Amino acid sequence: MRHDVRRASRRLVCRDAVTAAAGGYQKGRLRREDIISAAIEVYREFGYHGSSLREVAKRAGITHAGLLYYFPTKEALLAAVLERRDAEDAEREKLDIEPGMELLRHLIALAEFNVAHRGIVEVYARLAAEAVAPDHPAHDYFIRHYRIARESALSTFRALAKTGELRPGIDPEAAAVAFIAMEDGLQVQWLTEPDKVDLVGSLRFFLQNLLTVPLG
Repeated sequence: MRHDVRRASRRLVCRDAVTAAAGGYQKGRLRREDIISAAIEVYREFGYHGSSLREVAKRAGITHAGLLYYFPTKEALLAAVLERRDAEDAEREKLDIEPGMELLRHLIALAEFNVAHRGIVEVYARLAAEAVAPDHPAHDYFIRHYRIARESALSTFRALAKTGELRPGIDPEAAAVAFIAMEDGLQVQWLTEPDKVDLVGSLRFFLQNLLTVPLG
């Protein structure tokens, strides 16, 4: 009888420990999401250089030291911000639709959205340049980001080729790589001289020259 009580007691202690650990994990995850949300607000408002981890911590309602517990470097936080941004962009612009002409139109809409949110575009452009180094905290993010972007563009151009909407002689794989390069390059030029570079118009022009039908 005494042994049964001890075993029951140990089971209760273990269960409580597991429950506490799960609760701590959930709390930590929610705190991390709060920090990312605060960071998005700050970077959209102040841009890359005008933002600071202390301002992000203030918006998130934690100390600077508390923020560093979750994100030891500014670059690590920025990579998380861009991960969230990709997810929000995909949901808002419905980028998970079938490859084809309609997806290209959704990508144009995404470019229009980006023009209205310079701060986060600046974060992306600066971090993309820095993250070419394999030891950069955002390097893995950009590997995934570009791989997904190329695969999506390739699927779209292949679909357009099958329907005759892609000009004869255009290689879908080369078109996909060029399209991603055009997007990123236009963003850098637009950030440098926003009054002289029509980001959306130039992207439309590039795509239209690949197609046999109006992009719309």
